[in-house]
Amino acid sequence: MERGNRIPGQGKGLGRGGGQGRNKGGAFGPGGYCVCAKCGKKVPHEQGVKCTMLKCPDCGHTMIREELLKK
Repeated sequence: MERGNRIPGQGKGLGRGGGQGRNKGGAFGPGGYCVCAKCGKKVPHEQGVKCTMLKCPDCGHTMIREELLKK
C-alpha cells in the first residue's frame, strides 16, 4: 500500500509516541536499585529479574523498582 492511500482509522495508532516506550511500558533499563517500600532497604537491580519478584532481605516485604517510588 502506498503512503498516500492509507485509510484513516485503520492503523494500529502507535505512531509518534503512542506506543509503550521505555518508562511508560515499565522498562527502566539495566541499572538502578530495588527498594523495599516498607523498610527502605536498597539492593542493586539485576538485569532480567523484576524487583517485584524479590523479597527484602531484612523484613521479607516485596521489593519495588526505585524509579517507581520517585513518582
